[in-house]
Amino acid sequence: MPSNLSASAQKVQDALAARGLTLTVVELPQSTRTAAEAAQAVGCTVGQIVKSIVFRAAETNRPVMVVTSGANRVSEKAVAARLGEPLAKADADFVRARTGFVIGGVPPVGHVEPPAIFIDEDLLAYDEIWAAAGTPNAVFRLTPSDLLALTAGEVMKVKA
Repeated sequence: MPSNLSASAQKVQDALAARGLTLTVVELPQSTRTAAEAAQAVGCTVGQIVKSIVFRAAETNRPVMVVTSGANRVSEKAVAARLGEPLAKADADFVRARTGFVIGGVPPVGHVEPPAIFIDEDLLAYDEIWAAAGTPNAVFRLTPSDLLALTAGEVMKVKA
């Protein structure tokens, strides 16, 4: 069956299906690039938006993704301590090359190079959450347990 999704959003849909989850990627007419825009677009609180923030491990140059609630700022110091090395800024080229997605649309799954993943413990308090799905206007709804199953990320207190 042909898809109406863009190539990047379809890549996320395929990654979800490959993991046996029946979650549905939707592309919206409005931007979901920021947590506030995404919350408004899907009709939830900013805290229910999953922000996937990519950093660069300063010593090993590997990608590190912090999956956090849209309501929180990330404590880079706490994440670096758990990772065991300092974090550095990941520019747009690094993010695209290592994940396969553009900033503002990075999903928690389907990356070119699997990153080290840290999950914000605050996301576990919600019944449902919304994550980016490959483009700045694509999202999918999931549960915190789906997120844990998809990413095998380490849950921790990430907020500053």
